[in-house]
Amino acid sequence: MTRFVADTRRDTKARSPRLSRVRRSPEARALIWLGPSLILILGVVVYPIVILVQTSLDRINLTGLDKGFVGFANFQKLFSQPDLVPVLWNTASWVAVSVTLIMVLGFFVAELLNQRFPFRKAIRLALLVPWAASVLMTAMGFRWIYSFYYGALNPVLQALHLISSPVDWLGTDATFFPSLVIVTVFVSVPFTTYVLLAGLQSIPGEVLEAAVIDGAGRTQVARFVTLPFLRPYIGLAAVLNAIWIFNSFPLVYILNKSNPGYSHDVALTYMYKLAFDTALDMGEAAAMSVVNVMILTVFVILYMRVLRPEDAEAA
Repeated sequence: MTRFVADTRRDTKARSPRLSRVRRSPEARALIWLGPSLILILGVVVYPIVILVQTSLDRINLTGLDKGFVGFANFQKLFSQPDLVPVLWNTASWVAVSVTLIMVLGFFVAELLNQRFPFRKAIRLALLVPWAASVLMTAMGFRWIYSFYYGALNPVLQALHLISSPVDWLGTDATFFPSLVIVTVFVSVPFTTYVLLAGLQSIPGEVLEAAVIDGAGRTQVARFVTLPFLRPYIGLAAVLNAIWIFNSFPLVYILNKSNPGYSHDVALTYMYKLAFDTALDMGEAAAMSVVNVMILTVFVILYMRVLRPEDAEAA
């Protein structure tokens, strides 16, 4: 027994330097700290994606019963739908137009708030309200404003003689997406403004003074000094806004709730209707979800390249 204890102690002493080296290694310490986060990502992100892909390859009946593997039949059915291409076009145009307007307006508002004027701090705080408010509440508020029967917008525009009769802002093809873009810009401009304002305040004052001394005008300063310094902030804000807008399900669903069909839908609301509203086809909806995940993956790759521009240049 004594000999066994002595051998065990010798083995422990022989292994202890190796164990201590493992504990001291940066990789092991990083794994210890990142372990809980990795487990959370596996449970919240990776596992649902695996189940989503599995569902997209199965046939699910109306009661949710899995009827077995069908391969790519759900994707074939999805890609044969005549409404898919218009929905994807709606999504792309909505995101592109909204992000463009948000970046332009955010830049001008950031330039304004970067100047010195009375009550600047109060105005900066007030700008946070549209961004901090619930998206669902904002969508409901604008739905009431746009309402054909009792909305506030039509009477105001009629009183200003801008329109002669009430307009169904959310019910026609010509007015729905402009109305949606306005709400999207209203919600997103505050975040973009603060991102660009942080970029403006990071520009060294000596650089701006040197440009003015050299005779550069306001436009030249903005083009050759301000915009180059803001390029990382612009890229970051643009990609984050594109991701947020693409995922803005409550905004589109609430504003488009009373319209039949898919003519005003985007990718997320189309997926929802396939699953729970019109088609009641979970397999096809899962296939659409896979398409949405692939689109978001492209945005995430762009986001990572914006965060690490040196890697993009090296590639």
